[in-house]
Amino acid sequence: MAERYLITQGTVVEGAAVPELVKLKLDRNKKLAGEKEEAAKAKEAKQAENRKGLEAHTTEYEKEYESTSRELIRLRREAKVNGNFFVEPEAKLLFVVRIVGIIKISPKPRKVLQLLRLKQLHNGVFLKVNKPILNMLKLVQPYVTYGYPSLKTVRELVYKRGYGKVNKQRIPLSSNEIISEALGKEGIHGMEDMVHELYTAGPKFKQVSNFLWPFKLSSPKGGFICKRHGFCEQRGGDWGNREELINDLISKMN
Repeated sequence: MAERYLITQGTVVEGAAVPELVKLKLDRNKKLAGEKEEAAKAKEAKQAENRKGLEAHTTEYEKEYESTSRELIRLRREAKVNGNFFVEPEAKLLFVVRIVGIIKISPKPRKVLQLLRLKQLHNGVFLKVNKPILNMLKLVQPYVTYGYPSLKTVRELVYKRGYGKVNKQRIPLSSNEIISEALGKEGIHGMEDMVHELYTAGPKFKQVSNFLWPFKLSSPKGGFICKRHGFCEQRGGDWGNREELINDLISKMN
């Protein structure tokens, strides 16, 4: 296939008569080869610039995560010393996994699952914590399990199971160029930018979430406990809010 678009470098014997059409073709090929070389150099320079920018962003994000973690530790210790209770900050991010198939589901929950993009068994999506989303989750509680993922979980999911939506097709995120082409106008050029936007539920969360195809997870190692019962029930089960314990389930399914 590449041979069709190869620019041939024609040579002419010195002193030989060259037809006008051949001269035109040689000039055109020379011009095209020059343009191609310039475009390749410009692309390489842009990639190097983006790579440098991504490295700087990654370092900045790591510092931000570390400072947030240290601040929380400091506040917990301070509360303990003063004999007070420390109220943990409210979660901003949810990860929702569908644990039930399509059989015997009434129309309303079916529609809500469709709106949440949970169309298949063991599909998972990232959602922002807000009132409309929590009300929707109440309608589909017996069919899903959800919780608050950690940074490690978000990163592992995006790197291992991340697929992008490009021209309505499911494309593996094999390079940062795919992300840059789709989300470059939003200032997102790589995997770490996406992880940061998801984990912090930033202003571009909607664009990143819509770009990511719903995660297709495997069955959990060791299986579920009992899908008919809720996770918070005394006898134990699977559906419902697991809070931070969702990380254990995702590690078994990822």
